[in-house]
Amino acid sequence: MPEGDTVWQTAKRLHTALASRVLTLSDFRVPKYATVDLTGRTVLDVTPRGKHLLTRVEGGLTIHTHLGMEGSWKVYSDEQRWTGGPAHQIRLILAADAATDAGPARTAVGYRLPVLDLLRTTDEEHAVGHLGPDLLGPDWSPDRALANLLADPARPLGEALLDQRNLAGIGNVYKSELCFLLRVTPWLPVGALPAEHTAQLPVLAKKLLEANRDRPIRSTTGRRGQDLFVYGRANRPCLRCVAPIRAADQGDGSRERPTYWCPNCQAGPAPSPAASRTAPRTARGSRPGTPRRTTN
Repeated sequence: MPEGDTVWQTAKRLHTALASRVLTLSDFRVPKYATVDLTGRTVLDVTPRGKHLLTRVEGGLTIHTHLGMEGSWKVYSDEQRWTGGPAHQIRLILAADAATDAGPARTAVGYRLPVLDLLRTTDEEHAVGHLGPDLLGPDWSPDRALANLLADPARPLGEALLDQRNLAGIGNVYKSELCFLLRVTPWLPVGALPAEHTAQLPVLAKKLLEANRDRPIRSTTGRRGQDLFVYGRANRPCLRCVAPIRAADQGDGSRERPTYWCPNCQAGPAPSPAASRTAPRTARGSRPGTPRRTTN
C-alpha cells in the first residue's frame, strides 16, 4: 500500500495537472456516481491527508480517493498513451483544459481505486476526521501523535504505527524501518519502548517521510544502492551486523502486513524462526530491497 510520502507526491502531481483549471471531462466509472458530471467546474486544489487524497472542486464538492493496495493515479498529456492498466480498471477520469501559465491540457486517470466518494467539502471530516496527525500535513503534532501511540501501552509497536488513528502516513515499509532505527522489534509493546526512543519516535518518523516525499525511490539508509535497512531484505545480511534479516506477517491475519527485522540488532519479542522463514510478498512490481513508488 502506498505510504504517506507516495500519496503526498501523487497529490502534488495531480495538483500541478488540475488545480486552477476547468474540467473538460469528468467520467465516474462506478455505479454510484455514473450520472455525475463535473464538466465546466474549476479544480481548486488536490490535498493529501495521510494516505487519502482530497480533490476539491468548484461548487463546494470534494472527490475523496484512497489508493489501497493496487490503486494509482496517472497523469497524461493528449499525446501520451494510457499505460496504467486495462480500461475496465479505470474508476475515474478528470480532464482539464490548457492553462496559459501552467502548460498544456492534462488528463488524470484513476486506476483500481478501492475508495471513490463525492462529498460536500464541508463534510470532509466524515471521510478523514478519524485520522491522527498527518506526518506531512499542517496539522502535524508530535506530542499528540505520541500520546495516541502510548494510549494503549500493551499494543505491539508495529501495529500501533500502522493505525492511522494514531498518526497518519506510515505503512509497512516505514514501520519496519523505524523499528530497526529504534533498535526494537515491531512486536515490542509500545509501553516497553525505552524512554530515550519514545520521544524520538515521532520526530524520526517525520524526518524519514519528509526526506522521501520528493524522491522517486525511497531511501532510509542514505546509501546509494542500499536503499532500505530491512524491508524487502529477508535472508539477506543486515547492513549493521550482517545477521540474516527475518520476515513475517504482523497482526491478526485479516490484512497482509509484511514485517522485516534484524534478530540481532533489534531487541524485543518476535515470531519464532519456524513461523517466519517464508518472506512475505512485496508490492506488485517491486523488487525485494528496492520498493518503488506505485503511482505516477
